Amino acid sequence: MNKGMLAVGIILLSVIALLMINVLTNYSTGGELDYYLVKETADAAALDAIDNTYLRTCGLLRIDKEKFVESFVYRFANSVDGTRDYNIKFYDINEVPPKASIKVDSQTVLSVKVKDKDGKESKDSGNISTSYDMIVESNVYSDFPVEEGLKNMTLDQCKSLIELQNKN
Repeated sequence: MNKGMLAVGIILLSVIALLMINVLTNYSTGGELDYYLVKETADAAALDAIDNTYLRTCGLLRIDKEKFVESFVYRFANSVDGTRDYNIKFYDINEVPPKASIKVDSQTVLSVKVKDKDGKESKDSGNISTSYDMIVESNVYSDFPVEEGLKNMTLDQCKSLIELQNKN
């Protein structure tokens, strides 16, 4: 009887160890994969959202916010599998100079039952949070005061300014 219980205990401990290894591996590789997924998706979405007519007319890089968000969400949804839930948050998107701050939370396999102050049980799962800040850079020289002046200009205002400079 003693050796039988010892064998059951060893088998039980090995199953628990395998489950813990699986959860920890999923958590660590999930964070790394999420980071590179967010990074590549944000960079590609920023290149999709560059306003080429504004670049040719005014000489400054500018991204369209709506096009960036649409491209990011579309690319991200095509790249992930359906095993985890993702929560995408855009914290800061600037058009000129083009930059964005993105945070993606994904739920892991690990979940724990938690009791509230009222005694109600709720399920709390571990989230992997991935934050990424990106700036689109170019090797075109721009003057900072000029860039600040053009920052809030529309394309039509920029065209009229260029026409005034060409007349003089």
